[in-house]
Amino acid sequence: MKTLTVYLTKGGILIKINQRLLSFVMLFILLMSFLFPSKPLATSWAYPFVVWEGYIYVVSDEYITDIDKVIGEVTKYSDMESLSGNFSNIFEKGTKYYSIKGISTDEAIAIEESDGRYVKANREGKYEVRSAFDGYFDGQQGIIKIFVFFIIGIVTVILIFKVKKSKR
Repeated sequence: MKTLTVYLTKGGILIKINQRLLSFVMLFILLMSFLFPSKPLATSWAYPFVVWEGYIYVVSDEYITDIDKVIGEVTKYSDMESLSGNFSNIFEKGTKYYSIKGISTDEAIAIEESDGRYVKANREGKYEVRSAFDGYFDGQQGIIKIFVFFIIGIVTVILIFKVKKSKR
């Protein structure tokens, strides 16, 4: 059986790797990259928003002066990914949310900007945090992906046992 010798720089450790096993691992990684393609790490937002009590509020250009009381604050900020909680893609953590006199929070809220002004944010709907794999395993394509992944796993286990058995 052919082996590939690799020298590691830390402590000069010598590692011998079976070439068949190395080929299989590389093939496995290649297949997985087709089955589970990478998704963009960053999110592209269509508009600035805040999330309060599970609802998304789109930040407008309208400024408000009739502020009522503090109702919450931004607990998480990111312009790169969707997060849970009182999340915003534009305002920093700690930015206060206010109710507006004469307007229900089901319609709009106000957000205090760093210059002390209050900008109106209109409620758009329920906010849902989605994972990178949402919809990936749905439908017939999802069943096929799960089946292929299962078969590859079984083949991997069989090959590992055969390699271990041949070394005895």
